[in-house]
Amino acid sequence: MAVPKGKVSKARRDKRKANWKLEVPGLVKCPACGELKLPHRACAKCGDYKGKKVVAVSEEE
Repeated sequence: MAVPKGKVSKARRDKRKANWKLEVPGLVKCPACGELKLPHRACAKCGDYKGKKVVAVSEEE
């Protein structure tokens, strides 16, 4: 049967969680309208992706 090698101290245990953090997503400017968007996704404001209109966007602003 498996036996633990020894007690892991609180400091050693908590060191494993020290590197977990939130990061800001990498945003790029849309070449068509200049709005910030996530890379490799259609722009939410103008609906362009790789120079083509792929999403119909309503003008409800």
